Amino acid sequence: MAETPNARPSETRVQRLQRLRRAVESSGALHLKDAAELLKVSEMTVRRDLAGPEAALALLGGYVVNAASPTGIKYTFEQEIDQHTQDKRLACRAAAASIKEGDTIFIDCGTTMQSLADCLPEDLPLSVICYSMNVASIVTRRPGTQVMLMGGLYHPSSQSFASDDGLSYLRRLGINKAFISAGGVHWTRGASCSNFHEVAVKQAVIETAMESILVIDASKLGSLKSAFFSDIGAFSRIIVGGAASSDMRKHFRSLPVEYVTSAI
Repeated sequence: MAETPNARPSETRVQRLQRLRRAVESSGALHLKDAAELLKVSEMTVRRDLAGPEAALALLGGYVVNAASPTGIKYTFEQEIDQHTQDKRLACRAAAASIKEGDTIFIDCGTTMQSLADCLPEDLPLSVICYSMNVASIVTRRPGTQVMLMGGLYHPSSQSFASDDGLSYLRRLGINKAFISAGGVHWTRGASCSNFHEVAVKQAVIETAMESILVIDASKLGSLKSAFFSDIGAFSRIIVGGAASSDMRKHFRSLPVEYVTSAI
């Protein structure tokens, strides 16, 4: 892609990054398109500027953010604002506490899983399997972490990839713990999501992993989305962040549900 007609050829990469940092510090996040307009360069130039580790900025979900805290912004995958950040964080901290040194873990796609990636114990040697851009953007910056990114056709709705080759690759891996997200968890209708391309990936990892753990915020309980992917009995643990009513809890009483209402 060529530079825009209003580009500033005299401005160096360092100078552009300085302007971007100031803008991000002011707003918390800056959409890639807005960043390109601010600098009067192409979006490709912005991507190149952010490629080096010295940039101190990252491109996450189409937004330029502070690389030191990539999940500190409130955004969705272009469509839906995340309104349950705190509850997701509670669930993810509890889930991350179960991870041990040397584990090979699978991290599903979605905003909850983005938070889980951010909650991984610091400097703990791990192998992480993922298939979404937002998770990969975080785990690839961790020291001592081997990252396996499943490829395929890119789906902007969840910033994830899917392909038959990716599923075959996934089934060949040894996975200690799989952390799964869901858009809805119903006591009789099971776990479901909104994107049908995620179903095959979730089902393959549930069949493959030694342990599958469902990680959700309380708003997902009792909800049913269009794409069913698993009965609740497939999960050894269901970690729920946030408070649920007593009426809702009674439906899950016989299931391995853990409610996390305060930081651990």
